[in-house]
Amino acid sequence: MALLALGTIVYFVDLGGSSIWDANEAFYVETPREMLEAHDLVNPTFNYLPRFNKPVLSYWIVAGFYRVAGVSVAVQRVPIAIGALVLIGCAGVLGALGDGSPRGGSRAGLWAALGLAADPRLVMFARRIFIDIWISAFLALTLTCFALSERHPERRRLYLLLMYVSVGLGTLTKGPVAIVLPALAFALYLIAHREVARIREMMILPGILIVAAIVLPWYTALYHEHGWAEIKSFLLTENIERYTAGEGVRQSRGLLFYIPVVLSDSFPLSVFLVAAAASWWRTRDRAQSLLWCWILAIVGFFSLSAGKQDLYIFPIVPAVAALGGIMLAQMRGDDRVCRHVRMTLAVTGVALLAAGGAVLYVFQAAGGVYQLSGATAVSALGILGGIAAVAFAAAWRPWKSAVALIAAVVAINWVFVVRVLPDFERYKPVVPMSDTIARRLAPGDVVAHYQVALPSMVYYLRRHVDQYFDEQPFLEAMRSNRRVYAVLSESDYADLRARLGATCVIERRPTFDVKLRNILSREAPPELLLITNDCR
Repeated sequence: MALLALGTIVYFVDLGGSSIWDANEAFYVETPREMLEAHDLVNPTFNYLPRFNKPVLSYWIVAGFYRVAGVSVAVQRVPIAIGALVLIGCAGVLGALGDGSPRGGSRAGLWAALGLAADPRLVMFARRIFIDIWISAFLALTLTCFALSERHPERRRLYLLLMYVSVGLGTLTKGPVAIVLPALAFALYLIAHREVARIREMMILPGILIVAAIVLPWYTALYHEHGWAEIKSFLLTENIERYTAGEGVRQSRGLLFYIPVVLSDSFPLSVFLVAAAASWWRTRDRAQSLLWCWILAIVGFFSLSAGKQDLYIFPIVPAVAALGGIMLAQMRGDDRVCRHVRMTLAVTGVALLAAGGAVLYVFQAAGGVYQLSGATAVSALGILGGIAAVAFAAAWRPWKSAVALIAAVVAINWVFVVRVLPDFERYKPVVPMSDTIARRLAPGDVVAHYQVALPSMVYYLRRHVDQYFDEQPFLEAMRSNRRVYAVLSESDYADLRARLGATCVIERRPTFDVKLRNILSREAPPELLLITNDCR
């Protein structure tokens, strides 16, 4: 329990210690702020422009926290951390339900919760990706309520009603995917057990009414103000076209893209999936069947999509953690499981040891160019944890091996949060550049970005930022009579400088937008420049 406490407390440590990540997070910090500023909770905006590509619940959650505790990055990250705790709690319940004996169930639930709390990707995502954490949390609640209805048929109606509440909240968070994925998983579960007729027990009509009561008020208000245009755009472009044609997704990925993602998203418990599959094949346990149907339905659904993104399958992590927790709980009473677990722990310990050595090698090879505070500690913890896991597994102490493995990962998470993230700020240029711009801005000035994605600058400047992706409009803006402050890459500035007219560089900042080969070759990090067309 002490290790579980350490694994979960880290989610709330130093939430405001690092600036906004210039990706998903910027939209969920700024959009609720703009909605409160405009006193308009129906129409989301970002950069003071309409933003209807996602439903509104995520913005409402953050806006509620802003109302209570004030507008800040740390306040926005509190509900993300709470969403991560929901996932951890669901993993614990699912692990307990998936183990047969009461005592084994308790152990399985504890292992599942502990393993997911230690998941490094969950720690990282819980500090930057609001919507995907919360859609995963609502889907986890949907799965958990269904599993409870199966385990406790005397309270089936209550659990199914709660399940439909989760479905409705998930739909208002990210759209129809919150309906489609559970429907596929639960249909697969009923088909696998030859119980399709049980669909009549699923209270579908009350479920439709519950989901509609949660979702329709906002869509009705949206329709009243804008008609069908925004609703159709969301349903078609953000859902159907992205799934069928990869709309807005740059990379084409193959059918097997998600296999390594499954292993990395739920590490360290994902390493027990092979052993869990072998165990399920022998027992055909119903609760474990449900977990496998959940994983297969979600991974299979998105494997067939044109626009694959790794976060799309993140809702499987509680089920994967539950299966891993069940394996660790069963190793005491089943010699065959114990052998599988012991072998898996030994291999994973070797992998963790190698990863620790790789971190040390990479940052030593960087020659000081990409040094990060805490990298050496992360490397040492990986090496020591790997050695301990292998040693205990070799000595037939799989329980101690598992504790050593998870403890090492929890310790790495703490170093990452307390030392690595704060030091990484020197590779995030938006805050210092925003401070420089804010000191110079006058009414009528223009702030612009050319071929860079820095949406968090809107939050830090509290004003609109022009976005340019085509060369000619950007050149015309820089040659205009208005004073412009523009951010662009050093390479783009070198290409355009002769055609920009009179400009000067106010500030330059390094970024971490590099590949491993750049680090190993000791190349200097690329720089972003802040320039202006008024050099007085």
